[in-house]
This record gives sequence, C-alpha cells and structure tokens, in this order.
Amino acid sequence: MPNLLRATLALVFLLLAGCATQPGTLQPSTVLLVSVDGLRPTDVTATNMPTLNALGDANVRAVGMRPSYPSLTFPNHYALVTGLRPDRHGIVHNSMSDSILGKFRTADRSAVETGDWWGGVPVWVSVQRAGLRSATMFWPGSEAAIDGVHPWQWRHYAENTRAINSVQQVLQWLALPANQRPRFITMYLDQVDDASHNHGPNSPQADAARREVDAAIAALLQGLANDKQIANTNLLVVSDHGFDTVPAGHTLNVEQMAPPSVAEAVSDGQVIGFAPIQGKTPDAEQLLLGRHDHYQCWRKQDLPVQWHYGSHPRIPAIICQMDAGWDALWPKKYAYRMQQPPTTRGSHGYDPDLPQMRATFIAAGPAFGHGVQLPVFDNVDVYPLLMRLLQLPTERNDGDITPLLPALRSSH
Repeated sequence: MPNLLRATLALVFLLLAGCATQPGTLQPSTVLLVSVDGLRPTDVTATNMPTLNALGDANVRAVGMRPSYPSLTFPNHYALVTGLRPDRHGIVHNSMSDSILGKFRTADRSAVETGDWWGGVPVWVSVQRAGLRSATMFWPGSEAAIDGVHPWQWRHYAENTRAINSVQQVLQWLALPANQRPRFITMYLDQVDDASHNHGPNSPQADAARREVDAAIAALLQGLANDKQIANTNLLVVSDHGFDTVPAGHTLNVEQMAPPSVAEAVSDGQVIGFAPIQGKTPDAEQLLLGRHDHYQCWRKQDLPVQWHYGSHPRIPAIICQMDAGWDALWPKKYAYRMQQPPTTRGSHGYDPDLPQMRATFIAAGPAFGHGVQLPVFDNVDVYPLLMRLLQLPTERNDGDITPLLPALRSSH
C-alpha cells in the first residue's frame, strides 16, 4: 500500500501542477469523458480505488449524481451526452419497441447502429459539425450515424475488453499532434458493471473489477503526464447508475405479473413495460395497476412526476417498477436463472432517488477547481458543462449547469 499510495499522490501532484500552468502556454483543451459503468460513489475510497479517490479529493467530486429514469445503462449514457432525459431522447429502456423500427436490444448490433433510434444531438455530433474531431472508445449511440454523423474515430463495443486496453487507445488519440488531436473523447469501462451483476456489488469480484479500473486510471494519468497533456485535458469520470444487491430467490417471472394472453412484456429486469393485447386493456389494468408484493404499476401517463417519464410513444402503456433488490425476467431468462445454483447477484434500474442508485462524478483539469465537493445533481446537467468546456453552443436539452458552476475556475 505505501508504494501504491506514493504513486497515487505523485500522479495527483502532476495533475495539479499541470493545471497550474499559465493559460497562455496551453493548447486547446481536450475533454475526456470516462464512464465506469455501475460505479457507486461510495465505492470510491482510499482502500478500494486509491487513485480515483485521491483525484476526486484533490479536485472535484460530487456526493452523487442522480440517474435519469429508468436507471439503466443505455438510457443514462445517452442522457449524459445529450442532456435529454430518456423520455425525450427516445432510448427509453435497454429493451424497447418502435412501431416503425421494430425491436431494440442492446445486443442487437443492427438496432444499435441504426441512427433513427437515437434522438437529440450528442456531443460528438456537435463537435464534428463544428469542424473539430471527436473519438469514442465505446459509448452507447456512438456506433450509429446520428443525423448522418459519426465521430471521427469510434470503436465497436467488444465484450471482455480490458480497462488498460481502452486506456491505451485513448492515450494514442491524445498523443496526436495538436492539429489532429480530438477535442472530445469518450471511454466506456464495463468491468465493474459486469462483476456487480454476476456476483453482487459488494462481492470480491466487484472489488477486483474496481481495482482493475483504478489501475487503468492511474495508467491514464501517467500517460497524460508522460505526453505532457495533463495541462491540456479536462477529465470527467462518471457512471451511469449505482447498484443494489439481489439476494437469491428475489426473482419473478414476468408472466406471474400478467399472462401473455393479456399483455406483452416489452421489457424485463427492473422496469417492466407491458403492452396490453388488443381488447384486453381493462384486464391488463385490473391485473397490474397499483401496489403488489415487490413491485408497483402505473399507466404511463400517471408515473411519478419526478421521473419525467411517460410521454414518449416507445414507452408501453403500463410501467411496473420493481422494488430495490428484485428482478422480473422473461420466461426463458427466468427458467435459466432458476436452473443455476442460488446466488447473490446485483441489479440497477430502481428508483433514481434511492441512494444506492446514485452515480459517480469526479472531475479534474485546467477548467476545474481544487478540493470542491458538489451536492447530488441530475445527470442531464453534465451535458451543458461538457459544451461549455468545449466552447460550443448547446442543443435543446433538459440540463442546468448551475449546480456545477462551483466546480469551475473563475476563468471558465
């Protein structure tokens, strides 16, 4: 631990020294947005993630960041880069249906790469339209031509990519000459999310994943220092949601909630959308609406107002929200899980106001102050911050930069 601590403090010192460079000597800054999928802010500690913890303590960190509803991966990653809530950008769930486009599944590459699914204007599209360069080392939406625009460089998502390999690609982009270097880069790391789903967020496997990510971030900082890019890089480390533990046996079959003869379960997991069969709406509502053991259901237009969800046509007529620590799965997935040895798992997708659903926000770089702690804010507020850092006008969005202004140095 002493050697690791010394290395961590050295990297943080290098970052602070770089940020102290006189503005007149700086090249145009790159904005690097890093997502550690599923990282809870309470897990960023001196023991679990010493590099990221020291970075946050020395620079800017939030008590937490509130995900948009539903607190799932694709809706929230796209909310971060558009400033639009899922009800407005159209990625309303990881699994959804559209009357024209058909079905969307995150594992379906043809759907993921179809631009018509993705509403709003993500940061990389604005960057490209401004005549600058953007690059994405994985990010939901970046594999599609949105309004006909791709990032300058992007990578197709590949499972089992190690965090250090993603860092190496990002460092290659950052090492380009100033007139070629991207002004906006994203990096998506899935190791914590995978381990937390499979073994629970408090498991040794999740701890190992967090250590892997922390070591990769240390390598990123060291690479920035070696290439003298620290003073020219604004780094934001975020996550899309938190995590909760799902004990063995805390799983329902969606057909226990409503049989397929009455309503189709369009999505499963923690936010279950039901589309009543034609002529069966009264039956579906009688079965589903209201409070049940382990979940509650509403008509889409009657969902809690603080969720800002229910108007988009891709949202099914009835939405059921599982209680924290419970899943509801499609029949084949349910049968598969029931065949496995009972085990603790992890899930997200629960009420975004729950503390365990909070996401991480840490920032450092020439635009940011030192030793700043922010209260909990909405994740759509990150978008106007990104656009200010890039000195580009915002598109229509639901964000508000006000909660993040204390993080900025007065010159920004």
